[in-house]
Amino acid sequence: MFSSYSTIWLARAAQPGGQVTTFELDEKHAQVARDNFKTAGVKNVEVITGSAVETLPKFKPVEAIDLAFIDADKESNLLYFREAKRLVRKGGVIIVDNVVRSGRVSNENISDKTIEGVRTLLKAIHDDPEVDAVTTSTLGEKGWDGFVYALRL
Repeated sequence: MFSSYSTIWLARAAQPGGQVTTFELDEKHAQVARDNFKTAGVKNVEVITGSAVETLPKFKPVEAIDLAFIDADKESNLLYFREAKRLVRKGGVIIVDNVVRSGRVSNENISDKTIEGVRTLLKAIHDDPEVDAVTTSTLGEKGWDGFVYALRL
């Protein structure tokens, strides 16, 4: 999250009364985000601080959520995706950012923790009857990357 740019846009797009919850590992970064939310004039964001690997499984929203946006450590993508499936209503959307990684994910001669985290997620999604998903490549100022768009069935 650090600068909270995506979260601000999601908060602005929420329906009246809609709530956005974001998870941030570091309290320093969480405070930067809170300051940015205040500057942006968004008041419908809750920041949960701590390791999402630990805090996300404990998260119990009042009702199922419409959208989960995952943009965190890639090594834990599968855990985050499984938790998102638990939280997102049927017909809801799960987006996982940064899954193409300049094409390195599809190159079997390249491997590191982040690439293996993405590969593990993509393999799990491929065989998951609870979602219908597509990976989309993007190209922009930050280079060649992409995201997974998954519909919770």
